[in-house]
Amino acid sequence: MTQILVTGGLGYIGSHTVVELINAGYEPIVIDNLSESPIEVKARIEKIVGREIIFRQVEMCDKAAIDAVLTEFPKIAGSIHFAAFLLVNESVTAPLKYYYNNLLSTMNLLRSMEEHGIRNLVYSSSCTVYGTPENPHVDESAPVQPAESPYGNTKKMGEEILRDFTATGVMNTLSLRYFNPIGAHPSSIIGEFQDGEPHHLVPYITETAIGKRKELKVFGTDYNTRDGSCLRDYIHVIDIAKAHILSVQHLVDSEENGYDVINLGSGNGSTVLEMIHAFERATNISIPYHVAPRRAGDVPAVYANIGKAQRVLGWTPEKTLEDMLRDAWNFEQALLKNLS
Repeated sequence: MTQILVTGGLGYIGSHTVVELINAGYEPIVIDNLSESPIEVKARIEKIVGREIIFRQVEMCDKAAIDAVLTEFPKIAGSIHFAAFLLVNESVTAPLKYYYNNLLSTMNLLRSMEEHGIRNLVYSSSCTVYGTPENPHVDESAPVQPAESPYGNTKKMGEEILRDFTATGVMNTLSLRYFNPIGAHPSSIIGEFQDGEPHHLVPYITETAIGKRKELKVFGTDYNTRDGSCLRDYIHVIDIAKAHILSVQHLVDSEENGYDVINLGSGNGSTVLEMIHAFERATNISIPYHVAPRRAGDVPAVYANIGKAQRVLGWTPEKTLEDMLRDAWNFEQALLKNLS
């Protein structure tokens, strides 16, 4: 089986991608420093796939630790690089933590891959690089804007590092710009584990539905959107994971070195209020909410043009919005059951 290194492979998107890699016949070599994900996720992945996975605890800011893995597994054909700190608010209060970790880990990986002759890299990027685009239905030709946070800036700078490094001719890289991954594996065994206050809308909705939170805040209903609330593009995490498998196949099959970027989203936008009502339809549970003032830095509307992903990767999302919300809700209930 073709071996693929997966950094941050016990994280939210990483864990789902590991499952899909195995389903597609690849052998993932999973590394994670366990700073953001519990080791329990490894056992959860193994429960889904029915066998043990290869895992090494690695701190990627230590290049020697990466070198040790690449030496142990000399047949690795490419890497999928998820490992990064990703909390926007935390990055504002601790910017050096984010610049040090997210950029140094990426540069260490690139150096190690070059030294070990591994030429294919799929990079976990973000639609945050578009800032507030002139056309909210954004494609890859839209200009990259100044970042709204240190986290967003690490993604922008990470893309620049990859582009410049790829230009030297030693590597073939693809940056996948995610919009808003949500949902969970249909088994409800893996999903988005979060400690403390949620960082994204859907966990807020599910935690309100299950009673962890009294109500949901809708930040602003006076934007120029269908109902005045912010509009975003939500995509099922399994659709995102499957796009990574197609991306790996695309790079491995390519005979030319190069750098490219591709959007991953549903291609449609949903407002915050529409998400609340879609969840209510999917679950028959009413979500209490109240309108709060706008938050500084919120983009009014942005959603993906996914034509390039369809053309280059042959990828089209399969899951509906109701699928995403139902899977997220089932995972939230499973978490509560495990705690009780």
